[in-house]
Amino acid sequence: MKRYERLSYLFAALAVLLSNVMCTVVAYDHCAMQWGERYAGYSVPAHVAFLSCIPYGIAIMICAIIARFFYKKYRASL
Repeated sequence: MKRYERLSYLFAALAVLLSNVMCTVVAYDHCAMQWGERYAGYSVPAHVAFLSCIPYGIAIMICAIIARFFYKKYRASL
């Protein structure tokens, strides 16, 4: 079943893409929070920006699990 192989690659690629987006978002938020902490008077420390890793991490893990599931299903159909 070629369909399962394609789905496994699709979800693996989605997991990689989400990890790159996560790094970009967290880096931007951290820089913005550092600037705000120094110059705009934010009361929240800059390391709070790392909390946005949690939903991305969950989504990456779900995509990786789904990709593994479809890959095992593909391997079993051979």
